[in-house]
Amino acid sequence: MKPINIVTLLLVIVGGLNWGLVGLFDFDLVATIFGAGSVISRIVYILVGLSALWQLGPLSSALRTDEPAAIRGK
Repeated sequence: MKPINIVTLLLVIVGGLNWGLVGLFDFDLVATIFGAGSVISRIVYILVGLSALWQLGPLSSALRTDEPAAIRGK
């Protein structure tokens, strides 16, 4: 797996966990750590969004095959 895919996947996971916390407990971890509306928080949110867009590529590749890339050894 390409390093950029690993980084973007980790950011998507962080974003998903953050949204889970917001939905369950009304707790925004990113805003708590970096400050609500701060430049760093906005950068984190932008990077998570861009990471989600990037992950559409691997998802579309996986959907075009019979088995996931991890099983094929790529």
